[in-house]
Amino acid sequence: MKTKLLYFPIFILIALVFNACLPEDISYDEMLLIGKWQSGTVFYRYNSDYSGVTWDTSEDVHEEEGSVFTWSLEKSELTHNIVVLVGGTSVTKIYTVTKLTETALEYKDDYGTSHSFVKVE
Repeated sequence: MKTKLLYFPIFILIALVFNACLPEDISYDEMLLIGKWQSGTVFYRYNSDYSGVTWDTSEDVHEEEGSVFTWSLEKSELTHNIVVLVGGTSVTKIYTVTKLTETALEYKDDYGTSHSFVKVE
């Protein structure tokens, strides 16, 4: 019985140590996202009404012709719901924001691909 009582505090200590090592889910200010962002020839514009548009100038697509989407930012989870013109459906893409400042946006997708943008407007 004494041996069991001796191990109990050790298990509690191990549980507390591992629990303290879990990363916190960082919250980002969604107001920093509002504006136009660029990564090479790819652009995203986030509007304050949670709508947006994306386009790629290398494909000769301009802002007026871009793909429309709605967005949300919950803590570090950035969600894009891209409206598909054919069929009227939408495609949902979820990203994890790793950096959001007044001039820099970085996020990664579920496949580990990182994306970096700078604010241009």
